[in-house]
Amino acid sequence: MTQRHQRLIEEHGRIFGEGKAIRLVSAPGRIEIGGNHTDHNRGCVLAAAVNLDTLAAVSPTDDGAITVHSEGYRPIRVETVDLVPREREQGTTAALVRGVAARMGELGYRVGGFQGLVTSSVLPGSGLSSSAAFEVLIVAALDALYNGWSVPGLLRAQIAQYAENVFFGKPSGLMDQTASSLGGLVQIDFGGDKPQIQGLQYDFSAKGYAICVVNTGGSHGDLTADYAAIPSEMERVAAHFGKKTLRDVDEEQVEARLAALRLSAGDRPLLRALHFFAENRRVQAQVDALDRDDLPGFFAEVNASGDSSWTLLQNVWAHPQEQPIALGLALSKRILGGQGACRVHGGGFAGTILAFVPNALLEEYARRMEALFGAGTCAVLDIRPEGAVSFDNM
Repeated sequence: MTQRHQRLIEEHGRIFGEGKAIRLVSAPGRIEIGGNHTDHNRGCVLAAAVNLDTLAAVSPTDDGAITVHSEGYRPIRVETVDLVPREREQGTTAALVRGVAARMGELGYRVGGFQGLVTSSVLPGSGLSSSAAFEVLIVAALDALYNGWSVPGLLRAQIAQYAENVFFGKPSGLMDQTASSLGGLVQIDFGGDKPQIQGLQYDFSAKGYAICVVNTGGSHGDLTADYAAIPSEMERVAAHFGKKTLRDVDEEQVEARLAALRLSAGDRPLLRALHFFAENRRVQAQVDALDRDDLPGFFAEVNASGDSSWTLLQNVWAHPQEQPIALGLALSKRILGGQGACRVHGGGFAGTILAFVPNALLEEYARRMEALFGAGTCAVLDIRPEGAVSFDNM
């Protein structure tokens, strides 16, 4: 880690000039363990920050411009005197930077220019939410440089989500940003006016299990409409009852009016609503199982979450002839043979699966997954206790 930090500082000097006051800021990626596609309808999730992060060396400037060089990408420059959404900028990194700066200014925080060099081990398309880690990182940079690290962790996440929703144009929930901002293993209930967050302590490695994420391939680039359809279809069911989100709807009312809802909302929205209600209960069941140290019970709930996402939520595949997540899950179940657990991870359609693998099967699991999807596609992760952090150049 020290070598990585030092290399980033040296490269910052090469690009922007030596002798600048530099701060390092870091925001981790995240895994979703329970609560697949529930946060945007004010549901419950179980998530964790992981030991892969987006890291930046940043130095303040007096010209009001935010300049970001991300390794492997073209540099971007955002003028902080112009912080209104730009339609042509939607879907770009510049939109995220502009959105973060705009929201921080609206909330009364100081916003200024900086020069930042960014590197990330949370690779795009890895399913670990590289976009949320980047958004949280930009909030952290402006906080560290201009606000004395005073932005609360949850608000940091909300600022990042605002940038993604309003400026980037993606209707994401708040889970990814919250897990990255706060760190650790967390249960989050989005049902009230303010999310309720409970930190949990559990060491899966000490119990003989590895947390694996497998990148099954496939691009997320053409799937924005598929992602957006999930919250909008859930909200269509809620609208039948005059409500905005499913969290405000009674499950028994939905079951009592299935025939009418088929006409007003459609079959797939109904299936996705049934997933939402059951998934909320599963999150609490997962937490309860961990509290009583019942790993078999916990794994049963993780598997049930994955099966519900496959059959009801329907985010395991987007194209009939291209179903890498489904194939990865099928092979995972064969290898695990009833041990551990596996499920679609995060947004779905393309990308990653999550598996809890017994250490005795880890070598075989990684070997067979990488034989199917390519070298380096199976990552073994640890839970990172810290969320976003900032520290001086040592």
